[in-house]
Amino acid sequence: MGSSGDFSLEALHTAVDAQRRARGLTWAGAVREIGRASERAGRRLSLSTVKGVGTRTVAEGDGVLQMLRWLNRAPESFMLGGPRVDEAVALLPHVPPDKVLRFDTRKMYAALDARRAERDLTWLQVAKETGSSVQGLTRLSKGGRTVFPAVIRIVGWLGEPASRFTRVSDL
Repeated sequence: MGSSGDFSLEALHTAVDAQRRARGLTWAGAVREIGRASERAGRRLSLSTVKGVGTRTVAEGDGVLQMLRWLNRAPESFMLGGPRVDEAVALLPHVPPDKVLRFDTRKMYAALDARRAERDLTWLQVAKETGSSVQGLTRLSKGGRTVFPAVIRIVGWLGEPASRFTRVSDL
């Protein structure tokens, strides 16, 4: 289990399972519902990703976003020790059926870099404060993917809701 202030993948799994049972769905049926948008975008969400999220120490960020959208929950609602931001503000944006929600890691990097410069910190100092690696932080500038719970530590360090760093995408 993570430390206080971490995103709980176990709690996410519990919530997905409860919603799955409440809707009378099998795991495969839940994955079909959760992954509808990402499947149309050419990326299939796997049964093992959704079903196994509670036993992992990290999970792919965009997949977790799809689960959160399905639950209509803010990422911060799964924080150990309680959310650090107003959950109403932190809700993820509406996503049309033909789109998928992704993290905007370039925007996240720009915010990190601005805060780093404002506080006159090195990337190594930022990495230590966020519990990330320097390479992981600077890789965000390339626009790639990110993982939970690291992404929540980063946006928590910025004092911003995770929803501020998402984008609706065709891909």
